[in-house]
Amino acid sequence: MQKQIIRQKDTNAWILQCWVSFIVALSATTVGIIYLQVDPWQKAFMGMGLTFSVGSSFTLAKTIRDNNEATTLTARIDEARVEKILADHHPLK
Repeated sequence: MQKQIIRQKDTNAWILQCWVSFIVALSATTVGIIYLQVDPWQKAFMGMGLTFSVGSSFTLAKTIRDNNEATTLTARIDEARVEKILADHHPLK
């Protein structure tokens, strides 16, 4: 008996919504920093914080995705090993 592996794929609407919300949030924060009534060095500091926050968010998302993919691959390999062992030692053979 062979199981089909069903890969989940996000819908185009979800992908669009993610990108739009990311762009709106980044743009609104950037505009807020630009129009803030503080010294330029304070704006630069906040801009740097925004840049590092966005960069670390992408890094975290990639790390979580990579760990999840590694776990599912390991689980599939383990499952294949168990199926092979069971097939080799089938009591009715």
